[in-house]
Amino acid sequence: MNNKFAVPRGTNDILPQHIPLWEALESKARKIFKTFAYREIRTPIYEETALFKRSLGQTSDIVNKQLLELATEKEEGYALRPEGTASIVRCYIENSMDGKESLSKLFYIGPMFRGERPQKGRLRQFHQIGAEAIGPNSTSPYLDAEIIALAMNLLEAFGVKGAKLKINSLGSKEDKAHISQWLRGEFAKHKDELCPECQNRFERNVFRVLDCKNEACKKLVSLLVKDLPLSQESHAYFQSVQAALKNIGIAFEVSPYLVRGLDYYTHTVFEITAEGLGSQDAVGAGGRYSGLVHELGGNEKIDYGAIGFALGMERILLARAEVASSVSSCDSYVIAMDAAYQSYAFSLVSQLRANGLSADMSYAGGSIKSQMNKANKTGAHFALILGEEEIKHGTIAIKDMKLSTQETVDIRDIIDSIRKKLGHNSSVIAKERSD
Repeated sequence: MNNKFAVPRGTNDILPQHIPLWEALESKARKIFKTFAYREIRTPIYEETALFKRSLGQTSDIVNKQLLELATEKEEGYALRPEGTASIVRCYIENSMDGKESLSKLFYIGPMFRGERPQKGRLRQFHQIGAEAIGPNSTSPYLDAEIIALAMNLLEAFGVKGAKLKINSLGSKEDKAHISQWLRGEFAKHKDELCPECQNRFERNVFRVLDCKNEACKKLVSLLVKDLPLSQESHAYFQSVQAALKNIGIAFEVSPYLVRGLDYYTHTVFEITAEGLGSQDAVGAGGRYSGLVHELGGNEKIDYGAIGFALGMERILLARAEVASSVSSCDSYVIAMDAAYQSYAFSLVSQLRANGLSADMSYAGGSIKSQMNKANKTGAHFALILGEEEIKHGTIAIKDMKLSTQETVDIRDIIDSIRKKLGHNSSVIAKERSD
C-alpha cells in the first residue's frame, strides 16, 4: 500500500532554501510602499461567496469557472479569495474608513486561490503583492499615474527585466454600457467567425472578445475595432493620465484591446508584461473601479474614487529566473568534540541567542568532521569548537567558515568577539543576505 501523499495539483511547497527569495521581495515591497505612504492591510483568505459574485461579476471567468467554494450547509456559503480588491473594499466599508481618512492607501501581501487548469505561471494557490487607493472624491488622473508608477517601481526594485506597460480606458459606467452595445453591433454580422468561447462572451460580456488569444478572433477584432468610442469627458481624463505618466518618465503603450477580465473596472486599466514567461507573460495588472464601493454597500451620497493593482509573486520570481539561495541561516554553529561536552554546547547556543546572535548545533553529536559538514550545510559564518583543551582552559576555538581562518578566544569574550567579527565583515554579510 502506497501511503505517500503529494502536494495538491496546482500548488507548490516553498522550501527553506527558496524562502530568502520571497523574503527579499516582501522586504523591498514594504520599503517602496512606505515611500509612497501606503499601509499594510490583512483580510481573511475566505469571504462570503456572494461578495465575489457581486464584485467580480456573474459574467467573469473567475466566477463562472475558477471560484473555489468551501463545503457548507448554507445554500451560498464561503469561497477562498481569488483576488484582493473585493475583500479590501468590504473591509473599507465595514470599518467606515471613509469617515476616518480622506484617502486610504493600502497594500497587501498574501495567497489567492483559483480553480483553473495549472500551467507555467498559473497555479491554484498563488501569491500577490497589491495595492488599493480608496477615498471620497479621489478620482484623479494623478492618482492613476501614482498607482501605475508604484507598480513599475516595485518591479524595477525586484529586478524584473523588460517590463512593459500597456494602458487603456474603458470609460465611465455609462460609457461601458454604450460601448457594449456598439461592440455587439460591430460583431453581430461576424458572430459565426468568432471562436466558441467568444460566441458565448458575445452574449455575456462582449468586452472579453477584444482580448481573446484565438488568431481568428484577433484578426476580426483588428479589422473592426480601432479605438473604443469614449465620451469626451472620459477621453480627456485618459489623456490627462497619459500626460501625468509622461511627466514622471513612465513609458507605456496604449492598447485599445486591453479590457481586463473583471466587471468592476471603469476608466483606466493597465497590464504589465515581462520577458521569459512565454504566452502567460503578465506579471501584474490593475485599474480604476470607483463604482465597486457603492456596489458593495458604500454610502450612496459619497462620490468614491478607487484604483489598485496586483503583482503575481510566482511570476516575478519566474521572470527573474532566480535560483535557490545559500544565505546563512545562522551566525554560529557550535560543535562539541565529545558527547560529554553537549551540555556546554547547548548552554553556549542559548547564550548566543539570548544576545541576539543566531546559533545552532548538532543535537545528535557525531564526529567533528560530520558536525563541520552540518555547519557548512547551514551556511553558518562561524564554527565554534569546544574540545577538551577549550573546556579545561575556559576558551573556545572560532573558525571563520568564509575565510578558512581560526583563532582561540576566552569563552567570556565570545559574544563581543562574534559581534566584532560580524561587524568587520558586515559588507560581505549584507551582500550575501541581499543576494
